[in-house]
Amino acid sequence: MADPDLFLQRVERARQLAGADSVRAAVEAGFVPRRLDLTLAEVVVIGLAQLDVRDYFVVFGHGSTELAEVIRAYVVGGLVRCHPVRHETEAAHAATALRWICGQRAAVVTSIGPGALHAFAGSLAAASNGVGVWHLYGDETTEDEGPNMQQIPRTEQGSFLRLTSAMGGAYSLHTPAAVGAALHRGADVVDHPYRAGPFFLLLPINTQPSLMPMFNLDELPVGVPPRLGSAALPAVAAAAKMLHAGRRVVAKLGGGARGLGAELERVLESADAVAVSSPVSADVLDYRHRRNMGVGGSKGSISGNYAMEHADTLLVVGSRGVCQADCSRTGYPAVRNVANINADLDAVMHYQHTTALPGDARATLAALDDALRQLGPKPIDGGWLDSCLRAKQEWELVKAQRRSTPIVYDDVWGTEVLTQPAAIDVIAAAAVRRGATLLFDAGDVQANGFQMIEPSAPGSVFTEAGASYMGFASSAVLATAVSRHPFYAVAVCGDGSFTMNPQVLIDGVALGATGCIVVLDNRRMGAISSLQRAQYGVDFATSDGVEVDYVAWAKAVRGVFAVHGGCSVDSLDAALVAAFAYDGLSLVHVPVYFGDHPLGGLGAYGRWNVGPWVGDVQAQRHELAL
Repeated sequence: MADPDLFLQRVERARQLAGADSVRAAVEAGFVPRRLDLTLAEVVVIGLAQLDVRDYFVVFGHGSTELAEVIRAYVVGGLVRCHPVRHETEAAHAATALRWICGQRAAVVTSIGPGALHAFAGSLAAASNGVGVWHLYGDETTEDEGPNMQQIPRTEQGSFLRLTSAMGGAYSLHTPAAVGAALHRGADVVDHPYRAGPFFLLLPINTQPSLMPMFNLDELPVGVPPRLGSAALPAVAAAAKMLHAGRRVVAKLGGGARGLGAELERVLESADAVAVSSPVSADVLDYRHRRNMGVGGSKGSISGNYAMEHADTLLVVGSRGVCQADCSRTGYPAVRNVANINADLDAVMHYQHTTALPGDARATLAALDDALRQLGPKPIDGGWLDSCLRAKQEWELVKAQRRSTPIVYDDVWGTEVLTQPAAIDVIAAAAVRRGATLLFDAGDVQANGFQMIEPSAPGSVFTEAGASYMGFASSAVLATAVSRHPFYAVAVCGDGSFTMNPQVLIDGVALGATGCIVVLDNRRMGAISSLQRAQYGVDFATSDGVEVDYVAWAKAVRGVFAVHGGCSVDSLDAALVAAFAYDGLSLVHVPVYFGDHPLGGLGAYGRWNVGPWVGDVQAQRHELAL
């Protein structure tokens, strides 16, 4: 049995640490000694608290019992909070959402083996979107007494270390005395100011309880990596001349442009440029801004893709150039000059003919605007902006047609049901009225979402397009229960995405989530069915005939409010009003159309290097050589 006195000592330490602003402050104030006898697991918890990691999403197992016991004591002592959930991927998504939406650090804790692999898979969302999350996994013992249950069944050392290193930073605490260095490395990854990601701290089962006599708390890392300054001024001046000379300038906004609306507006005016967003940056500029052409790319919009297709000069701000964002490198057929702002050296040199501006995007945009103004007013004939605005009017007409024809007969449902664009339009309007944060899951819902919405405020919409991870949005609602700044979330999910992580219904009630999961149900993987039909004329193995009563399913969990959304704009709006009024977690089920009706979706306007399109797209890419 564990020593009960040790537990009480840990609780008291946690209370002493919680009474100060930081671990360092607690030491300096004399609340705790600088040197303490601690186990490795306790050092990890204290070290993470020093880095402002106070929330743990956990699925404990035999590979994390010592860490769990330490967390238990530190919860009682008031230093940290523990949030048990029912699936490790859900835990990874919730922690990612908490950091991405709220800026709040968190850690994911799992056992060894399958649990760690589930969380590892979920970490793809954090890695793809540049979100810093700590992942703490149990690992095989270090003295090699024989295979540990659930380790990767190979007679080799460090299997999980090699695996996790492929996704992000990783460190195995084979040697407990290396804990300070491990936490330093993790902080550099998780708190990287430009390209954050998951960090995997592997805790061997036998080293977690290892005693570290008189551990020096000064070994624990303090602070976060600093931000850069502006790109070098000579490069900024060269880029300004390029943009000043360009007749048709487009600015492509990636995830690194989030929060930079004011700076971008000034540069767009100075350069007589229009902006095109990626799915992850749809709310950077007010959709109504006259220079905002909306989303562009493989799915894109008429206006966004028009601007990309006809621009002769490209300004990239914080984008990786993902295949769907730039039409697999064919999105700018007339561009011959590129200015690229990015703190990542690989991303900043993504295109040919690039004036690279490596540095902080905010500082670099300010310097770029100054350089443009020093060149004097740019001669403006109005033709470029006017032609783009005509394309945006055409796009607005496409959306208006979907609003005017919100229901279409569906063969599967055997009645008229809402189209996805119409349903999303109703949901987005209701979310704005509620002051909610809108979350879009993967697939058809995601594409129709970033095409249909018209966000006016930064930080109001989050689209997990980096990994398009099915089940992310519903899991992300758990962040509402943990955030230090309460908010209400509306997760828009397809039926397939929701069934990836339905346990969020239970965990949402258990943790006290406040939000609504809206399930748009077309009884299939609509995005892939559509892609199959577009490429091969028929969909295959992306649907089934199983009927699911999602409302009954949700109601089976006591504490969830569930309601049918019906088959009309009015019925869906009424259902959302009722769901949003509920103080807790709610679910709205909405049957939606799938098929070939021209008003059933929003269409695609770009190219993508998949399936039978590969030959043409790759040929064009090599011909353009951008």
